[in-house]
Amino acid sequence: MTVPSIDDFLAELDFDDAGLIPAIAQQWDTGQVLMMAWMNSDSVRMTLESGRATYWSRSRGELWRKGDTSGHVQSVRSVSRDCDSDALLLQVDQIGPACHTGRRSCFDTQTVQVDLQGEAQ
Repeated sequence: MTVPSIDDFLAELDFDDAGLIPAIAQQWDTGQVLMMAWMNSDSVRMTLESGRATYWSRSRGELWRKGDTSGHVQSVRSVSRDCDSDALLLQVDQIGPACHTGRRSCFDTQTVQVDLQGEAQ
């Protein structure tokens, strides 16, 4: 398997009409899902070139490199695209909490269990 260049990887991605693609950050060694954020082509390129997760803030309308203000850095081990090329999976080494609430994961809040009949318990 050959590794694509950054330009080739970017050309394969299916960004939405706003030029964004959802990205899931997952702890590389445990598989824990940490967070979901948005990326544009610049943030994907910066992530691949620097090895530090960089996202696009829709609320601020700017790039943000995870950990620059909080110290909670995401060192990127790999970036994969899904089968439709419209979502990314970042395997990261998370330093400190990933969530702005101070939790390890943004998915550490309420969980709804679903039984085999598809009903919430």
